[in-house]
Amino acid sequence: MGKKVDRREFMKIGLAGGAGLGLAALDPIRARGRAAETPAPAAMPKRPLGRTGHQVALFSLGGQARLEERGSAARQEAVRIIHRALDLGVNYCDTAPLYGPSQDYLGEVLKTRRSETFLASKTDDRSRDGSLRLLENSLKRLNTDHLDLWQLHHVSDREDLDSIFRPDGSLAALVRAREEKMVRFLGITGHYDPASLLEGIRRFDFDCILMALNAADPHHLSFQEKLLGAAAAKKMGVIGMKVPARGRLLAKSGLTMRECVDYVWSLPVSTVIIGCDSVRQLEENVALGRRFQPISAAARAALESRTRAAASDCAWYKRGASEPWG
Repeated sequence: MGKKVDRREFMKIGLAGGAGLGLAALDPIRARGRAAETPAPAAMPKRPLGRTGHQVALFSLGGQARLEERGSAARQEAVRIIHRALDLGVNYCDTAPLYGPSQDYLGEVLKTRRSETFLASKTDDRSRDGSLRLLENSLKRLNTDHLDLWQLHHVSDREDLDSIFRPDGSLAALVRAREEKMVRFLGITGHYDPASLLEGIRRFDFDCILMALNAADPHHLSFQEKLLGAAAAKKMGVIGMKVPARGRLLAKSGLTMRECVDYVWSLPVSTVIIGCDSVRQLEENVALGRRFQPISAAARAALESRTRAAASDCAWYKRGASEPWG
């Protein structure tokens, strides 16, 4: 008799054969039958991105993490991440001139896949002419003739806001770019002080807002408390960032990634942007989006209580976070 092959060995042989020939080539009739029996994975839920008309998936790709790293290995992984994100139905990509080569990596992919994503970038320049130069450069690097969303990057305080709103400030660049159809929609972003963003959306009717939101947010200068409701009332597209606080909520508060995203997705937001270090990390985040179920206010409060001890460390980006807390 021949050597007995156990189930584990049989599976190894079968997988090796499938990889070399393809399942359909081995048995096309059986392959079609199995394909019909296996349901496709659920798509990520989508929500309106404010008044833009775009239905955005819950998870969106941030332009930092691997996408802001330089070097050939980083480029290869970043391009793999972007392609895989689009394959999985991610339909909003975030970037900015400040994010190193992020725009170049996106541009490498978008030269053939531009129609598959809502593309957002930013200007950190506070002048009209400087911002328009940044926009021109961004469009070249991104291999596109327009942005879907152009945003004021990291609005910090009232002085910063006043610079933006000067006659020759960066807001004038945003308005001109929209008039000339170089961009479709306008936004404002920040994570330093919600009061600055609140004043910004009072002064101008932006389409979208990008703000810091996570389970530690309520403990200090809360964007959720002071800004989120006002943005929702104006029917703005709300994009959440700092969702796991660059991993600090995981390391210092013991939250899981699922708890981090479920907390923010249960708020009135359109989507969240998260930077990914690998394709595997991307796929895990997409999987969380696919199985999301809203959590109750009581469950959110329980997560907030678990972040209290490490709240200062998890809010390093906010005004006054390094000062003693009461």
